[in-house]
Formats: sequence, C-alpha cells, structure tokens
Amino acid sequence: MLVLVFCVFLTNAALKRDPLQSLLFAVALAVGLTPEFLPMITAVTLSAGAVRMGRRKVVVKHLAAMQNLGSMDVLCSDKTGTLTKGEMELVKTTDPFGAESDRPFTLAHANSSLETGIKSPLDTAILRRPNPGTTGYRKVDEVPFDFERRRLSVAADGPEGRVFITKGAPEGVLRCCANYEAGGTVAALDDVAREKVSAACAALSREGYRLLAVAVKAAPGRSEFRAADEIGLTLVGLLAFLDPPRADAAEVVAALRRDGVTVKVLSGDNELVARHVCERVGLDAGRVVLGDDLDGMTDSALGHVAEAAHVFARLTPAQKTRVLFALKARGHVVGFLGDGVNDAPSLRAADVGITVSSAVDVAKDAAEVILLEPGLDVLHSGILEGRHAFANVMKYLFMGTSSNFGNMLSMAAAVAFLPFLPMLPVQILLNSLLYDAAQLAIPTDRVDPNYLHKPRRWDVALIRRFMLRIGPLSSVFDFLTFAALLHLFHASAPLFHTGWFVESLATQTLVLFVIRTGKNPLKSRPSRALTVSVLAVVVAGVLLPYSPLAGPLGFVPLPAGYLLFVAVATAAYLVLVEFAKRHALGRAVS
Repeated sequence: MLVLVFCVFLTNAALKRDPLQSLLFAVALAVGLTPEFLPMITAVTLSAGAVRMGRRKVVVKHLAAMQNLGSMDVLCSDKTGTLTKGEMELVKTTDPFGAESDRPFTLAHANSSLETGIKSPLDTAILRRPNPGTTGYRKVDEVPFDFERRRLSVAADGPEGRVFITKGAPEGVLRCCANYEAGGTVAALDDVAREKVSAACAALSREGYRLLAVAVKAAPGRSEFRAADEIGLTLVGLLAFLDPPRADAAEVVAALRRDGVTVKVLSGDNELVARHVCERVGLDAGRVVLGDDLDGMTDSALGHVAEAAHVFARLTPAQKTRVLFALKARGHVVGFLGDGVNDAPSLRAADVGITVSSAVDVAKDAAEVILLEPGLDVLHSGILEGRHAFANVMKYLFMGTSSNFGNMLSMAAAVAFLPFLPMLPVQILLNSLLYDAAQLAIPTDRVDPNYLHKPRRWDVALIRRFMLRIGPLSSVFDFLTFAALLHLFHASAPLFHTGWFVESLATQTLVLFVIRTGKNPLKSRPSRALTVSVLAVVVAGVLLPYSPLAGPLGFVPLPAGYLLFVAVATAAYLVLVEFAKRHALGRAVS
C-alpha cells in the first residue's frame, strides 16, 4: 500500500496535476486500501461466537481463545468428569487380599478427616460415609501429599495410642510396608504376600475400580514426622472407588473424532483402570504409556509416542505438561481439560486451557475456556462455535485482500493513462465506508456445515493465493468499465468518477455472496442481516447520483444504458469469480 501510494503521488506530480488534489487522492487511496474494519469485524465476529457459546454453557475468557478452540485437533484430558461422571463413590473396603474388611475404612476416614489442604474427590467419597469410630482420633502431625510419593500420612492419637496412618496409591504405599494385617493377625509381607496383594489390586483395577491402599504403624512418643518415616508400615487393606463412564461419553468421543479432534487421556491412575474406562468409551487403549516410560524418552521420541498413543497412565503433573509440549512441537493445536490445582501448569502450557465451573480457583484462573456443565458434549459444541466464528473472520479476509489488491491494480493503471484523477478523494473514502458497512453483518452469517467438520488454522498461503486469483479478475472488469465509459459513453471526468464508483461498489460488494461459501452460492443461503446489508449498500450506491448529495460528492446522473452495462458486467463478474474461487480454494473448504 505504501509503495503504491508513493508511486501514485509521484505519477500525478510528473503529470503536473494539482499537488493538493494529488496528495488528497493518495491519502484517500491509502485509507481506502486499508482493511480498517478488520479489528472491529474480528472482535464482533468473535464476540457473537462467544455469546452463542455462552448459550451452550461454554464461557470464553479471552476472545482470541476461540480461534485456538476451532483449530484444536488434539484434546488431552483426565478421564474423571469428562469421560466419567466425576462422582466418586466408595464401593468396597477389603483386606490386603481382597476379602471384605471395615478396618481400612476406619483408618482412612481418620486420615481424611484430619488432613489439611484441598481434599481430593477420593477424600470426599470417604468422608461422605460416616464412621463414628473415628471421633476419638486427635491429630498430632501430617506429611502432605505430593505426586512423587503419591501418598499422604497423618499421625494421630487414637484408641490404639499414637499411630501413623498412610493412604495413597497402592504401589506407593506397598513399597513402604514390611507387614500386613488380615483376619485380625499381623504377618510379614514377604514376596508371596506381595504377589497376592498385587493380584488383588489388579483384579479390582480391571473392573474399573480406582484404589487406595491404607497402612499404619505405632508411633509412641513421636510428635514430629517426615516422609522418611513412611517405612516399616503394616498394610491394612484397600479402598475401591467407582466413577462410572458418562452415558454419552462414547457417542461424543466418536463425534469429536468425526470432526477431526483426537481425544487423548492423561491420567494419574494406574494403567488397568485407565484402560478399562477408555475401552468402554471407544478410545483405542491398545497401548498405554506409563509415566515411568516417559522419563527415559527424548523429546523427539516422546513426540512420536504422543501422536501414536491415546492413553497415558500414572502421570505426574510435570509429565502431563511434557506430553502437551511434545504434541505442540509436532504441529498440533492442543487443548487440555483439567480442574485441579496440579492441572494449572498444563492448562497454561496448552494452546487452549479448558476447565469446568466447579474447578478450583487456580485452575479457572489458568484456563481460557470454562465449561458451565461437565462432559465433552458441551465442549464439542464450543469447538464447532469456534470454527463458525473463525470461518466468518476468514470471509472478511478473503474479501478485503482480494478487493484491495484489485483496486491497487486498477488505481495504478488508471492514474497512468487518464487525463484526470480516476475518482475524487471523497468518493474513494465513501466507497470504502459503504463497502465495509456491507460487511458488518458477516458475524451473523451462516457457515457451510462441511467447513465445521475439521480443524481450521490461519493459512496465509491460501489467503495470498485467493488474493492473486480474485484481485486481478476484479481489475479486468474495472478496465472493461474504463473502456466502456470512455469509448461508449464518452464520459467526462464527473461521469467517469460516478460510473466507476457505482461499478466498483456493486462488484466488490455483491461478490460477498459468492466468496462467503465454498459451495454453489445458490445452494447456500446467507443470513438475513447480511443479505439486507449488502443489498442496501448497493441500492444506496446506485441512488446517490440522483440524490441531493450528488452535487457535494461530485456525482452526476448516469445514463440508463450504463446502468444496464453495470448489471450485465456485475453478473458476469460474479460467475467468473465463482469459477476462480473454486480453483483458488481447491480442497481448502472441503
């Protein structure tokens, strides 16, 4: 634009035209060629999409996140609350070998009721069931949970004296135990007993139960405890929790897959539980990658594994974040759905962080999209709305780049061979204003259904190709108009200005009906608001030369024959643009 404006001004100066008029013309041309409405069109389009998403229970905190939501092709999520109902229920309490026992529950209840900090859904499920036997426990000290140990310990004074109670992931607790308690007796936890405990855990996990192990040891005379004290424990038993899959999970996962979004589960649970749930909702659980496996992989190797695998288990928060970065490095637009404190780093690392309204505050602060209802069906609706908004922004870009490029060519040629300015500065500005006003209703426009069925990204090469195909075609019809005005209608400068103003406005505005869809425009109806705005602008442009504003704007009435020429030329232009559009876009809109 800057080069063109400079050249136009120099050309006018070389031709010894009025310097002030030449300068005003160059400045007006710069304004006219600038897509100054792009920020507003983008903001209004994304805002309209955000309003529609809000009606579908999806809140967008930052409008820019809508683009990433529509471009997302990989969704990483824990299974809890998305694939499952997120309603953890304590179903069984057993001794270390799977026989029913209340002893583990009593100790786990004491541990959960005395621990501080944010309680997990498992703690909530434990405390939901009352246990009068834990009222006699008084807290002495605590060793908080962390994702390396995967366990939490509480020291308390109780009916048996001062005890040290540990609960956590079975594999984490088991390695701290030297004994086990079953049937009221305590025995050494030898290799045979460990095998039996592992078999009991595996059997429950294969049924989809999430497990906590509970262990205890006497701690007389101690008042301060550390993680190093989690040794020599006696394994008391197991707690089995169930969080059943959502009824619509399999259907929504399949719908996301059809729409180009691959769902990957990043779980902290063991591989048997993760596999069980994923198989029930139709996810490929043929290969389950464990957190320990990731530690031995390079970033490059992890990228290949992350693309191929769909289920990751026993992951720490840091490992989840590493998987996200690996997928992004492979060119994917990655979304992450999480709701816990430990999910905040992953929510920030993802291209679009997603959480639910019931999440902890730190997760909601880190996320860009908040679901007012749990489940992937709500998110699926949000993804489609994101693509809808993105499609309408692209319509304006296609219109603006192709129209402006065509006008550049036309103006450059007209200035060189015409004995007068091709259009007055005020007319250029008015033309630009009316042209942009016609597109204000783009945010309300419908989008072709096939455009919503796969992720969309910014494609500068596509925009450039479209501009180079459609822009020169627009200039061809401008040159045809110049010839008609000069040789058929013997136009003076005012008539030339008026004639080109009307033809330019009609062609570059009505072409929106062609460009707005990748299909046959006769089979894809625009929104009513867009139809009204475009037609109103064209009618206003045709009537201006006959209105009281004609004199101040430098317009003169146009002969009927010229209006017929404009009608025929515009129809021919729209037909040719339709063919050029299909060639320029190719498979980009399929």
